[in-house]
Amino acid sequence: MDFFMPNTHLFGDIIDESAIELAQLSTFCEHIPTEWVAQATGLSSKATIRRRRLPSDMVLWLVVGMAFFRNEPIAEVARRLNICAEGLADEKLLAKSAITEARKRLGKEAMSWLFKQCSHKWGLERYPQDSWNGLQVFAVDGALFRTHDNDELRAYFGSGNTSTNRQTPFPMLRLVTLMNVRSHVIVDGAISPYRKGEIPLAKSFMEQLPNNSVTLLDKGFYGADLLLGINQLGDNCHWLIPARKGLKYTLLDDNDSHDKLIEMKVSPQARKKNPNLPETWEVRAVTYQIDGKDKTIFTSLPREKFSAVDVANLYHERWEIELGYRDIKSSMQNNAITLRSKKVELVYQELWGLMLGYNLVRREASLAAVSHNRAPNEISFKYACQFIASQLKVMSKALSPSNTPKRLSALRGDLTVLFKEKRPRPSRPRVVKINKSRYPVNRKAAPLK
Repeated sequence: MDFFMPNTHLFGDIIDESAIELAQLSTFCEHIPTEWVAQATGLSSKATIRRRRLPSDMVLWLVVGMAFFRNEPIAEVARRLNICAEGLADEKLLAKSAITEARKRLGKEAMSWLFKQCSHKWGLERYPQDSWNGLQVFAVDGALFRTHDNDELRAYFGSGNTSTNRQTPFPMLRLVTLMNVRSHVIVDGAISPYRKGEIPLAKSFMEQLPNNSVTLLDKGFYGADLLLGINQLGDNCHWLIPARKGLKYTLLDDNDSHDKLIEMKVSPQARKKNPNLPETWEVRAVTYQIDGKDKTIFTSLPREKFSAVDVANLYHERWEIELGYRDIKSSMQNNAITLRSKKVELVYQELWGLMLGYNLVRREASLAAVSHNRAPNEISFKYACQFIASQLKVMSKALSPSNTPKRLSALRGDLTVLFKEKRPRPSRPRVVKINKSRYPVNRKAAPLK
């Protein structure tokens, strides 16, 4: 497969604005073709013939802009981006109710379709030195987001239970994504109410995995149906996952005490759901030590081609998807994990727009990194996001989204300050932090009825 290479002649040079070709829709038009935007808005839940002053294509970019200005009211985001078919809008047009109605007309399908169209293309792009022993590296993991607490959202999304009979203070929704580990671009994702499990969500998009790939998973995704399904997706598709404690298996050989081939039975429950599963399956078990403690991972990578040391080191890269979620929640959402929207459809729309905004930053950072002969994940997402958001503010003062120049390619030439030093991740155990409260905790109190 040919490597993806940006237009390197544009990098490193200072380009006069008057000589830059105008874009048609937004700052990011060089990434998202205008025909994709047109197709996406054609999926709006409420089609309209007349051209509104808040048309769907402008509202679509408003939803993306919400991801970059989390701490500002939506009306202010619209002003910053000049979201209006006729230039700067008046107070009545940008009233909260008018923007909400415009978002309802756009619906969630348009944003979902555009995100997937972009992510399927960007997430599978190949960059120089982005593979591991000839395989592209991906990771799958989930994250929780919370919404405002109202009857509609709590009834639809549900919430978790505490150690007592009380529910969590906010309704929760679940997001599971497939991420390119080396570029941090999200390849695909699925959103659902809290009660739906991560494995069914992951199975809905695993067909996006390409040939010659390896996927890193958390132990919560352990299941013969999912893992064997990855092997059957295409040519040379593999996986890695931590071993579950207490599993019974049969040792097939004793070639190496730290590199074994074992056989396990497929559970009757799994075979009932999928009768095509075999009664038993073979996996490779690689054991290594961290701080004097043994850790074991299961994998489908064959011993003949991949050493145990390389396999153990590779699994440490699964943490990259955790960093991606941190970038979304911390750098983009400013740790405000409660989404803005108060309607079910708009919650979905907002989260799809958030992921699309994240991917736009990641792809731009990847292009900048490659132009400097660096790895895409070496650029600090936080500063790249702030950099792009600041450019949106500057450019929107004089230009509307329909007349914004292709500035980003010219801005890549001086991004060396955004590169971060790679440091090894500390091997501290993960713990659940207790929510801070100003009131003392009475652990003997009776649960709420």
